[in-house]
Amino acid sequence: MSIKSKFLLGLITSSFLFNCSAPKEEEKETEAKKPNIVIIYMDDLGYGDMSAYGATELSTPNMDMLANGGIRFTNGYATSATCTPSRYALLTGVYPWRNENAKILPGTAPLLISTSQMTVPKMLQGQGYQTGVVGKWHLGLGNGNVNWNEHISPSPNEVGFDYSYILAATQDRVPTVYIENGDVVNLDPNDPIEVSYDQNFEGEPTGKDNPELTTMKWHHGHNNSIVNGIPRIGFMKGGEAAKWSDVDMADHFLEKAQSYVKSHKEGPFFLYYAFQQPHVPRTPNPRFVGKSGMGPRGDVILEADWMIGEFMKTMEEEGLLENTLIIFSSDNGPVLNDGYYDDAVEKLGDHTPAGPLRGGKYSLFEAGTRVPFMVYWKGKIQPQVSDALVCQVDFLASLAALTGSSDSAQDSQNFLAVFMGEEKVGRSELMLEATGRTALRKGEWIMIPPYNGAAKIATVNIEIGNDPNYQLYNLTNDIGQVNNVADSNPEKLEEMIADYKAIRGDMNSDVDEVVLK
Repeated sequence: MSIKSKFLLGLITSSFLFNCSAPKEEEKETEAKKPNIVIIYMDDLGYGDMSAYGATELSTPNMDMLANGGIRFTNGYATSATCTPSRYALLTGVYPWRNENAKILPGTAPLLISTSQMTVPKMLQGQGYQTGVVGKWHLGLGNGNVNWNEHISPSPNEVGFDYSYILAATQDRVPTVYIENGDVVNLDPNDPIEVSYDQNFEGEPTGKDNPELTTMKWHHGHNNSIVNGIPRIGFMKGGEAAKWSDVDMADHFLEKAQSYVKSHKEGPFFLYYAFQQPHVPRTPNPRFVGKSGMGPRGDVILEADWMIGEFMKTMEEEGLLENTLIIFSSDNGPVLNDGYYDDAVEKLGDHTPAGPLRGGKYSLFEAGTRVPFMVYWKGKIQPQVSDALVCQVDFLASLAALTGSSDSAQDSQNFLAVFMGEEKVGRSELMLEATGRTALRKGEWIMIPPYNGAAKIATVNIEIGNDPNYQLYNLTNDIGQVNNVADSNPEKLEEMIADYKAIRGDMNSDVDEVVLK
Protein backbone atom coordinates (compact mmCIF):
# COMPACT_ATOMS: atom_id res chain seq x y z
CA MET A 1 0.00 0.00 0.00
CA SER A 2 1.40 3.44 -0.97
CA ILE A 3 2.03 6.18 1.62
CA LYS A 4 -0.82 8.19 0.05
CA SER A 5 -3.23 5.23 0.38
CA LYS A 6 -2.21 4.70 4.00
CA PHE A 7 -2.80 8.39 4.70
CA LEU A 8 -6.28 8.33 3.12
CA LEU A 9 -7.17 5.12 5.02
CA GLY A 10 -6.04 6.80 8.26
CA LEU A 11 -8.26 9.80 7.56
CA ILE A 12 -11.27 7.57 6.85
CA THR A 13 -10.65 5.49 10.01
CA SER A 14 -10.22 8.59 12.17
CA SER A 15 -13.38 10.09 10.74
CA PHE A 16 -15.30 6.86 11.39
CA LEU A 17 -14.07 6.63 14.98
CA PHE A 18 -14.92 10.28 15.62
CA ASN A 19 -18.43 9.85 14.21
CA CYS A 20 -18.96 6.70 16.29
CA SER A 21 -18.00 8.48 19.50
CA ALA A 22 -20.04 11.62 18.78
CA PRO A 23 -23.44 10.10 19.59
CA LYS A 24 -22.02 8.86 22.90
CA GLU A 25 -20.97 12.39 23.84
CA GLU A 26 -24.38 13.73 22.80
CA GLU A 27 -25.98 10.93 24.83
CA LYS A 28 -24.06 11.99 27.93
CA GLU A 29 -25.05 15.61 27.38
CA THR A 30 -28.72 14.61 27.02
CA GLU A 31 -28.46 12.47 30.15
CA ALA A 32 -27.04 15.38 32.13
CA LYS A 33 -29.94 17.58 31.05
CA LYS A 34 -32.62 15.19 32.24
CA PRO A 35 -34.57 16.95 34.96
CA ASN A 36 -34.54 15.90 38.57
CA ILE A 37 -37.97 14.83 39.81
CA VAL A 38 -39.37 15.29 43.32
CA ILE A 39 -42.78 14.10 44.52
CA ILE A 40 -43.88 15.67 47.81
CA TYR A 41 -46.72 13.52 49.15
CA MET A 42 -48.84 14.60 52.09
CA ASP A 43 -50.87 12.26 54.29
CA ASP A 44 -54.57 13.12 54.83
CA LEU A 45 -54.23 16.74 53.67
CA GLY A 46 -57.64 17.95 52.52
CA TYR A 47 -58.67 20.04 49.52
CA GLY A 48 -59.43 22.95 51.85
CA ASP A 49 -56.36 22.68 54.11
CA MET A 50 -54.17 25.08 52.09
CA SER A 51 -54.60 28.82 51.75
CA ALA A 52 -53.95 28.51 48.00
CA TYR A 53 -57.07 26.32 47.84
CA GLY A 54 -59.19 28.74 49.83
CA ALA A 55 -58.34 28.14 53.48
CA THR A 56 -58.73 31.35 55.47
CA GLU A 57 -57.93 30.07 58.96
CA LEU A 58 -54.57 28.49 58.05
CA SER A 59 -51.73 30.14 56.15
CA THR A 60 -49.47 27.81 54.17
CA PRO A 61 -47.05 30.13 52.34
CA ASN A 62 -44.58 27.47 51.22
CA MET A 63 -47.17 25.10 49.84
CA ASP A 64 -48.79 28.16 48.25
CA MET A 65 -45.51 29.08 46.58
CA LEU A 66 -45.63 25.77 44.69
CA ALA A 67 -49.32 26.28 43.88
CA ASN A 68 -49.02 29.89 42.75
CA GLY A 69 -45.64 29.49 41.06
CA GLY A 70 -46.69 26.49 39.01
CA ILE A 71 -49.93 24.79 38.04
CA ARG A 72 -52.65 24.47 40.65
CA PHE A 73 -55.10 21.79 39.56
CA THR A 74 -58.70 22.10 40.72
CA ASN A 75 -59.57 18.59 39.53
CA GLY A 76 -56.54 16.69 40.83
CA TYR A 77 -57.15 13.24 42.30
CA ALA A 78 -55.58 10.45 44.26
CA THR A 79 -57.00 7.16 43.05
CA SER A 80 -58.25 6.25 46.50
CA ALA A 81 -59.69 7.65 49.70
CA THR A 82 -57.17 5.78 51.86
CA CYS A 83 -53.40 5.70 51.99
CA THR A 84 -52.05 2.31 50.91
CA PRO A 85 -54.13 2.06 47.71
CA SER A 86 -53.22 5.60 46.63
CA ARG A 87 -49.51 4.99 47.15
CA TYR A 88 -49.74 1.73 45.22
CA ALA A 89 -51.33 3.49 42.24
CA LEU A 90 -48.89 6.42 42.33
CA LEU A 91 -45.85 4.17 42.17
CA THR A 92 -47.17 1.44 39.83
CA GLY A 93 -49.57 3.19 37.44
CA VAL A 94 -52.19 0.52 38.21
CA TYR A 95 -55.62 1.11 39.73
CA PRO A 96 -55.52 -0.31 43.27
CA TRP A 97 -58.87 -2.08 42.94
CA ARG A 98 -57.17 -4.45 40.49
CA ASN A 99 -55.09 -5.76 43.42
CA GLU A 100 -57.29 -7.37 46.07
CA ASN A 101 -54.59 -6.81 48.70
CA ALA A 102 -54.37 -3.05 48.12
CA LYS A 103 -56.12 -2.07 51.33
CA ILE A 104 -55.04 -0.30 54.51
CA LEU A 105 -52.19 -2.59 55.56
CA PRO A 106 -51.01 -3.64 59.02
CA GLY A 107 -47.36 -2.98 59.81
CA THR A 108 -46.51 -6.65 59.27
CA ALA A 109 -48.03 -6.97 55.78
CA PRO A 110 -45.89 -8.40 52.97
CA LEU A 111 -44.66 -6.11 50.20
CA LEU A 112 -47.70 -5.17 48.13
CA ILE A 113 -45.79 -4.29 44.95
CA SER A 114 -44.38 -7.24 43.07
CA THR A 115 -40.63 -7.07 42.51
CA SER A 116 -41.30 -7.88 38.84
CA GLN A 117 -43.75 -4.99 38.48
CA MET A 118 -42.91 -1.74 36.69
CA THR A 119 -42.75 1.24 39.03
CA VAL A 120 -41.94 4.94 38.72
CA PRO A 121 -38.49 4.55 40.32
CA LYS A 122 -37.70 1.41 38.34
CA MET A 123 -38.62 3.18 35.10
CA LEU A 124 -36.40 6.11 36.06
CA GLN A 125 -33.51 3.85 36.99
CA GLY A 126 -33.66 2.65 33.40
CA GLN A 127 -33.15 6.25 32.30
CA GLY A 128 -30.04 6.76 34.40
CA TYR A 129 -31.66 8.20 37.52
CA GLN A 130 -30.65 7.69 41.12
CA THR A 131 -33.84 7.06 43.08
CA GLY A 132 -34.71 7.62 46.72
CA VAL A 133 -37.67 7.46 49.11
CA VAL A 134 -37.79 9.31 52.42
CA GLY A 135 -40.76 9.13 54.80
CA LYS A 136 -43.90 7.05 55.04
CA TRP A 137 -43.99 3.76 53.11
CA HIS A 138 -47.08 1.69 54.12
CA LEU A 139 -46.84 -0.67 51.18
CA GLY A 140 -45.69 -3.72 53.10
CA LEU A 141 -42.25 -5.24 53.65
CA GLY A 142 -40.74 -8.67 53.25
CA ASN A 143 -42.79 -11.77 52.66
CA GLY A 144 -45.23 -11.35 55.57
CA ASN A 145 -43.01 -12.95 58.19
CA VAL A 146 -40.43 -10.24 58.84
CA ASN A 147 -37.66 -10.66 61.37
CA TRP A 148 -37.06 -7.02 62.29
CA ASN A 149 -33.63 -7.90 63.71
CA GLU A 150 -32.24 -8.96 60.33
CA HIS A 151 -32.02 -7.38 56.90
CA ILE A 152 -35.55 -6.93 55.54
CA SER A 153 -36.16 -7.94 51.94
CA PRO A 154 -37.95 -7.28 49.71
CA SER A 155 -38.33 -3.61 50.58
CA PRO A 156 -38.45 -0.35 48.60
CA ASN A 157 -34.95 -1.20 47.39
CA GLU A 158 -36.31 -4.20 45.48
CA VAL A 159 -38.98 -2.21 43.61
CA GLY A 160 -36.80 0.54 42.18
CA PHE A 161 -35.39 2.67 44.98
CA ASP A 162 -31.59 2.86 45.27
CA TYR A 163 -32.01 4.48 48.68
CA SER A 164 -34.80 4.21 51.23
CA TYR A 165 -35.31 5.74 54.66
CA ILE A 166 -38.83 4.96 55.81
CA LEU A 167 -41.50 4.20 58.35
CA ALA A 168 -42.65 0.65 57.75
CA ALA A 169 -46.32 1.62 57.84
CA THR A 170 -47.75 4.68 59.62
CA GLN A 171 -46.87 6.76 62.64
CA ASP A 172 -49.73 5.19 64.62
CA ARG A 173 -48.70 1.59 63.88
CA VAL A 174 -45.86 -0.55 65.17
CA PRO A 175 -43.00 -1.08 64.62
CA THR A 176 -42.10 2.47 65.68
CA VAL A 177 -38.63 2.45 64.12
CA TYR A 178 -36.92 3.87 61.06
CA ILE A 179 -35.68 1.50 58.38
CA GLU A 180 -32.77 2.43 56.10
CA ASN A 181 -32.15 0.31 53.03
CA GLY A 182 -33.82 -2.68 54.68
CA ASP A 183 -32.18 -2.41 58.10
CA VAL A 184 -33.70 -1.04 61.32
CA VAL A 185 -31.76 2.07 62.34
CA ASN A 186 -29.95 1.98 65.73
CA LEU A 187 -31.05 -1.56 66.49
CA ASP A 188 -29.41 -3.10 69.57
CA PRO A 189 -28.94 -6.84 68.94
CA ASN A 190 -29.23 -7.41 72.69
CA ASP A 191 -32.73 -5.90 72.66
CA PRO A 192 -34.46 -7.61 69.74
CA ILE A 193 -37.73 -6.34 68.31
CA GLU A 194 -40.87 -8.44 68.38
CA VAL A 195 -44.05 -7.34 66.56
CA SER A 196 -47.54 -8.82 66.42
CA TYR A 197 -50.91 -7.62 65.23
CA ASP A 198 -52.74 -10.55 66.84
CA GLN A 199 -51.80 -10.61 70.50
CA ASN A 200 -49.81 -8.70 73.07
CA PHE A 201 -46.53 -9.84 74.59
CA GLU A 202 -46.68 -10.90 78.21
CA GLY A 203 -46.15 -8.06 80.66
CA GLU A 204 -46.26 -5.28 78.05
CA PRO A 205 -48.62 -2.36 78.89
CA THR A 206 -51.34 -1.25 76.46
CA GLY A 207 -53.44 1.85 75.99
CA LYS A 208 -56.55 -0.15 76.81
CA ASP A 209 -55.30 -1.61 80.09
CA ASN A 210 -52.91 1.14 81.19
CA PRO A 211 -54.39 4.53 80.27
CA GLU A 212 -52.40 6.12 83.10
CA LEU A 213 -49.23 5.58 81.04
CA THR A 214 -50.51 7.51 78.02
CA THR A 215 -50.05 11.18 77.21
CA MET A 216 -52.43 10.99 74.23
CA LYS A 217 -55.82 9.38 74.77
CA TRP A 218 -57.22 6.93 72.22
CA HIS A 219 -60.73 7.32 70.85
CA HIS A 220 -61.02 4.21 68.69
CA GLY A 221 -58.71 1.55 67.34
CA HIS A 222 -55.49 2.84 68.90
CA ASN A 223 -55.24 1.05 72.24
CA ASN A 224 -52.40 -1.44 71.88
CA SER A 225 -48.69 -0.93 72.66
CA ILE A 226 -47.67 2.41 74.17
CA VAL A 227 -44.62 4.15 72.68
CA ASN A 228 -43.58 7.63 73.83
CA GLY A 229 -46.84 7.88 75.75
CA ILE A 230 -48.90 7.24 72.62
CA PRO A 231 -51.00 4.08 72.28
CA ARG A 232 -50.60 2.49 68.84
CA ILE A 233 -52.18 -0.06 66.54
CA GLY A 234 -50.41 -3.39 67.02
CA PHE A 235 -48.13 -4.85 69.67
CA MET A 236 -44.37 -4.37 69.97
CA LYS A 237 -41.69 -5.43 72.42
CA GLY A 238 -38.00 -4.49 72.56
CA GLY A 239 -36.01 -2.22 70.25
CA GLU A 240 -35.81 0.63 72.77
CA ALA A 241 -32.72 2.25 71.23
CA ALA A 242 -34.26 2.10 67.76
CA LYS A 243 -37.59 3.73 68.60
CA TRP A 244 -38.22 7.05 66.93
CA SER A 245 -39.01 10.36 68.64
CA ASP A 246 -42.44 11.41 67.40
CA VAL A 247 -41.97 15.13 67.97
CA ASP A 248 -38.69 15.11 66.00
CA MET A 249 -39.95 13.01 63.10
CA ALA A 250 -40.62 15.87 60.68
CA ASP A 251 -37.18 17.39 61.30
CA HIS A 252 -35.59 13.95 60.93
CA PHE A 253 -37.16 13.28 57.54
CA LEU A 254 -36.37 16.82 56.36
CA GLU A 255 -32.69 16.28 57.14
CA LYS A 256 -32.72 13.00 55.20
CA ALA A 257 -34.44 14.62 52.21
CA GLN A 258 -32.01 17.54 52.23
CA SER A 259 -29.02 15.20 52.48
CA TYR A 260 -30.33 13.15 49.59
CA VAL A 261 -30.61 16.05 47.15
CA LYS A 262 -27.23 17.47 48.24
CA SER A 263 -25.46 14.17 47.69
CA HIS A 264 -27.20 13.54 44.35
CA LYS A 265 -27.19 17.05 42.92
CA GLU A 266 -25.08 16.03 39.94
CA GLY A 267 -28.23 14.17 38.90
CA PRO A 268 -30.45 13.14 37.53
CA PHE A 269 -32.28 12.03 40.67
CA PHE A 270 -35.79 11.12 41.75
CA LEU A 271 -36.93 11.70 45.33
CA TYR A 272 -40.26 10.49 46.69
CA TYR A 273 -40.60 12.60 49.85
CA ALA A 274 -43.58 11.16 51.72
CA PHE A 275 -44.69 13.26 54.68
CA GLN A 276 -46.56 11.78 57.66
CA GLN A 277 -48.52 14.99 58.36
CA PRO A 278 -51.37 15.55 59.13
CA HIS A 279 -52.01 11.84 59.79
CA VAL A 280 -52.50 10.74 63.40
CA PRO A 281 -50.92 10.78 65.89
CA ARG A 282 -50.36 14.50 65.36
CA THR A 283 -47.17 15.26 67.23
CA PRO A 284 -45.82 18.69 66.29
CA ASN A 285 -42.37 19.66 67.44
CA PRO A 286 -42.64 21.94 70.53
CA ARG A 287 -41.74 24.98 68.41
CA PHE A 288 -44.98 24.52 66.42
CA VAL A 289 -47.29 23.68 69.32
CA GLY A 290 -50.17 26.16 69.53
CA LYS A 291 -49.17 28.02 66.35
CA SER A 292 -52.40 27.31 64.47
CA GLY A 293 -54.92 27.75 67.28
CA MET A 294 -56.56 24.55 66.00
CA GLY A 295 -54.76 22.03 68.14
CA PRO A 296 -52.24 19.46 66.88
CA ARG A 297 -53.87 18.93 63.46
CA GLY A 298 -53.50 22.56 62.49
CA ASP A 299 -50.06 22.73 64.08
CA VAL A 300 -48.66 19.82 62.06
CA ILE A 301 -49.97 21.35 58.84
CA LEU A 302 -48.01 24.51 59.65
CA GLU A 303 -45.03 22.32 60.59
CA ALA A 304 -45.21 20.52 57.24
CA ASP A 305 -45.44 23.84 55.42
CA TRP A 306 -42.28 25.02 57.15
CA MET A 307 -40.50 21.77 56.25
CA ILE A 308 -41.41 22.30 52.60
CA GLY A 309 -40.02 25.82 52.79
CA GLU A 310 -36.74 24.55 54.22
CA PHE A 311 -36.52 21.82 51.60
CA MET A 312 -37.11 24.34 48.82
CA LYS A 313 -34.38 26.60 50.27
CA THR A 314 -31.96 23.68 50.04
CA MET A 315 -32.99 23.03 46.46
CA GLU A 316 -32.40 26.69 45.63
CA GLU A 317 -29.05 26.88 47.46
CA GLU A 318 -27.85 23.81 45.57
CA GLY A 319 -28.88 25.37 42.25
CA LEU A 320 -31.41 22.64 41.50
CA LEU A 321 -34.74 24.42 41.03
CA GLU A 322 -34.31 25.32 37.36
CA ASN A 323 -33.82 21.66 36.47
CA THR A 324 -36.28 19.97 38.83
CA LEU A 325 -39.90 19.03 38.29
CA ILE A 326 -41.71 19.10 41.64
CA ILE A 327 -45.12 17.46 42.13
CA PHE A 328 -47.13 18.09 45.30
CA SER A 329 -50.24 16.17 46.31
CA SER A 330 -51.94 14.16 49.07
CA ASP A 331 -52.83 10.48 49.37
CA ASN A 332 -56.47 11.12 50.27
CA GLY A 333 -58.80 13.65 51.82
CA PRO A 334 -59.08 14.94 55.38
CA VAL A 335 -60.24 13.41 58.63
CA LEU A 336 -60.47 15.09 62.03
CA ASN A 337 -60.89 12.45 64.74
CA ASP A 338 -59.06 9.45 63.28
CA GLY A 339 -58.48 7.57 66.51
CA TYR A 340 -57.21 9.98 69.17
CA TYR A 341 -58.64 12.76 71.30
CA ASP A 342 -56.48 15.66 70.07
CA ASP A 343 -58.89 18.62 69.84
CA ALA A 344 -59.08 18.41 66.04
CA VAL A 345 -62.88 18.60 66.23
CA GLU A 346 -63.19 20.93 69.21
CA LYS A 347 -60.71 23.54 67.93
CA LEU A 348 -61.65 23.45 64.24
CA GLY A 349 -63.41 26.82 64.36
CA ASP A 350 -64.25 28.17 60.90
CA HIS A 351 -61.71 26.00 59.10
CA THR A 352 -63.13 23.59 56.49
CA PRO A 353 -60.54 20.86 55.70
CA ALA A 354 -62.58 19.57 52.75
CA GLY A 355 -63.25 23.04 51.36
CA PRO A 356 -66.48 23.00 49.31
CA LEU A 357 -66.40 19.21 48.91
CA ARG A 358 -68.53 16.55 50.57
CA GLY A 359 -67.13 13.64 52.57
CA GLY A 360 -63.50 13.07 53.52
CA LYS A 361 -61.07 10.23 54.05
CA TYR A 362 -62.71 6.80 53.47
CA SER A 363 -65.40 8.41 51.27
CA LEU A 364 -66.53 8.00 47.67
CA PHE A 365 -67.75 11.58 47.81
CA GLU A 366 -65.34 14.11 46.32
CA ALA A 367 -63.46 15.03 49.48
CA GLY A 368 -62.17 11.47 49.71
CA THR A 369 -60.05 11.62 46.56
CA ARG A 370 -60.01 15.19 45.19
CA VAL A 371 -56.91 16.67 46.82
CA PRO A 372 -54.42 19.53 46.54
CA PHE A 373 -52.39 18.87 43.42
CA MET A 374 -49.65 21.15 42.07
CA VAL A 375 -46.80 20.86 39.58
CA TYR A 376 -43.89 23.29 39.78
CA TRP A 377 -40.81 23.77 37.63
CA LYS A 378 -39.06 27.10 37.97
CA GLY A 379 -38.71 28.82 34.63
CA LYS A 380 -40.36 25.97 32.69
CA ILE A 381 -43.97 25.95 33.90
CA GLN A 382 -45.91 29.18 33.76
CA PRO A 383 -48.07 29.98 36.82
CA GLN A 384 -51.68 29.03 36.11
CA VAL A 385 -54.80 27.34 37.40
CA SER A 386 -56.02 24.29 35.48
CA ASP A 387 -59.40 22.57 35.60
CA ALA A 388 -58.05 19.54 33.72
CA LEU A 389 -58.94 16.16 35.23
CA VAL A 390 -55.63 14.67 36.42
CA CYS A 391 -54.69 11.73 38.61
CA GLN A 392 -51.64 10.35 40.38
CA VAL A 393 -51.97 7.02 38.54
CA ASP A 394 -50.70 8.85 35.45
CA PHE A 395 -47.32 9.80 36.92
CA LEU A 396 -45.60 6.70 35.54
CA ALA A 397 -46.57 7.21 31.89
CA SER A 398 -46.14 10.99 32.05
CA LEU A 399 -42.69 10.87 33.67
CA ALA A 400 -41.71 8.16 31.21
CA ALA A 401 -42.56 10.58 28.40
CA LEU A 402 -40.58 13.32 30.12
CA THR A 403 -37.45 11.20 30.42
CA GLY A 404 -37.63 9.30 27.13
CA SER A 405 -38.68 5.93 28.52
CA SER A 406 -40.96 3.56 26.64
CA ASP A 407 -42.08 1.81 29.85
CA SER A 408 -45.78 1.82 30.65
CA ALA A 409 -48.37 0.41 33.05
CA GLN A 410 -51.93 -0.84 32.74
CA ASP A 411 -53.86 2.26 33.82
CA SER A 412 -51.29 5.04 33.52
CA GLN A 413 -51.77 7.53 30.69
CA ASN A 414 -49.37 10.13 29.35
CA PHE A 415 -50.56 13.61 30.33
CA LEU A 416 -47.14 15.26 30.37
CA ALA A 417 -48.41 18.21 28.31
CA VAL A 418 -51.18 18.78 30.87
CA PHE A 419 -48.76 18.55 33.80
CA MET A 420 -46.50 21.06 32.01
CA GLY A 421 -49.40 23.45 31.44
CA GLU A 422 -49.26 23.12 27.66
CA GLU A 423 -52.69 21.50 27.33
CA LYS A 424 -55.91 22.06 29.24
CA VAL A 425 -57.68 18.74 28.67
CA GLY A 426 -56.80 15.81 30.92
CA ARG A 427 -58.49 12.47 31.49
CA SER A 428 -61.89 11.80 30.02
CA GLU A 429 -62.75 9.35 32.80
CA LEU A 430 -61.36 8.12 36.09
CA MET A 431 -62.28 5.23 38.37
CA LEU A 432 -62.11 6.23 42.05
CA GLU A 433 -61.89 3.87 45.01
CA ALA A 434 -62.69 3.95 48.73
CA THR A 435 -62.35 0.91 51.01
CA GLY A 436 -63.05 -1.51 48.16
CA ARG A 437 -65.93 0.45 46.63
CA THR A 438 -65.59 2.32 43.34
CA ALA A 439 -67.21 5.23 41.52
CA LEU A 440 -66.79 6.66 38.02
CA ARG A 441 -65.83 10.25 37.28
CA LYS A 442 -66.41 11.13 33.61
CA GLY A 443 -66.31 14.68 32.31
CA GLU A 444 -68.25 16.84 34.72
CA TRP A 445 -70.22 13.89 36.09
CA ILE A 446 -69.66 11.35 38.84
CA MET A 447 -71.72 8.19 39.32
CA ILE A 448 -71.69 6.22 42.57
CA PRO A 449 -73.27 2.76 42.35
CA PRO A 450 -75.59 1.48 45.09
CA TYR A 451 -73.79 0.21 48.18
CA ASN A 452 -75.10 -1.44 51.29
CA GLY A 453 -73.96 -0.37 54.72
CA ALA A 454 -74.07 2.73 56.87
CA ALA A 455 -74.04 6.09 55.12
CA LYS A 456 -71.57 7.43 57.67
CA ILE A 457 -68.65 6.03 59.65
CA ALA A 458 -69.70 7.16 63.10
CA THR A 459 -66.25 7.04 64.70
CA VAL A 460 -64.78 9.53 62.23
CA ASN A 461 -68.07 11.33 61.47
CA ILE A 462 -67.64 11.15 57.70
CA GLU A 463 -70.24 10.37 55.01
CA ILE A 464 -68.70 7.65 52.88
CA GLY A 465 -71.11 7.53 49.94
CA ASN A 466 -73.15 4.41 50.70
CA ASP A 467 -76.75 4.56 49.45
CA PRO A 468 -79.16 1.85 48.26
CA ASN A 469 -79.80 3.90 45.11
CA TYR A 470 -77.60 5.11 42.27
CA GLN A 471 -76.12 8.55 42.82
CA LEU A 472 -75.34 10.94 39.97
CA TYR A 473 -73.91 14.42 40.43
CA ASN A 474 -72.92 17.18 38.03
CA LEU A 475 -69.77 18.52 39.66
CA THR A 476 -69.69 21.69 37.58
CA ASN A 477 -73.05 22.80 38.92
CA ASP A 478 -72.94 20.98 42.24
CA ILE A 479 -69.41 20.60 43.59
CA GLY A 480 -70.79 19.91 47.05
CA GLN A 481 -72.85 16.96 45.77
CA VAL A 482 -76.07 18.20 47.32
CA ASN A 483 -78.43 17.17 44.51
CA ASN A 484 -78.56 13.56 43.35
CA VAL A 485 -79.89 13.87 39.78
CA ALA A 486 -79.93 10.16 38.91
CA ASP A 487 -83.72 10.03 38.58
CA SER A 488 -83.97 13.15 36.42
CA ASN A 489 -81.12 12.13 34.06
CA PRO A 490 -81.85 8.50 33.14
CA GLU A 491 -79.93 8.59 29.86
CA LYS A 492 -76.79 10.00 31.44
CA LEU A 493 -77.09 7.50 34.28
CA GLU A 494 -77.34 4.57 31.85
CA GLU A 495 -74.35 5.88 29.92
CA MET A 496 -72.30 6.14 33.14
CA ILE A 497 -73.35 2.65 34.25
CA ALA A 498 -72.32 1.18 30.90
CA ASP A 499 -68.93 2.96 31.05
CA TYR A 500 -68.43 1.83 34.63
CA LYS A 501 -69.09 -1.80 33.74
CA ALA A 502 -66.78 -1.60 30.75
CA ILE A 503 -63.92 -0.67 33.08
CA ARG A 504 -64.78 -2.37 36.35
CA GLY A 505 -67.07 -5.24 35.40
CA ASP A 506 -70.27 -6.16 37.18
CA MET A 507 -71.28 -4.16 40.20
CA ASN A 508 -71.02 -5.50 43.73
CA SER A 509 -73.04 -3.73 46.41
CA ASP A 510 -71.21 -5.40 49.31
CA VAL A 511 -69.14 -3.20 51.55
CA ASP A 512 -65.87 -4.05 53.32
CA GLU A 513 -65.72 -2.96 56.92
CA VAL A 514 -62.90 -0.51 57.66
CA VAL A 515 -60.59 -2.33 60.07
CA LEU A 516 -57.81 -0.46 61.82
CA LYS A 517 -55.13 -3.14 61.97
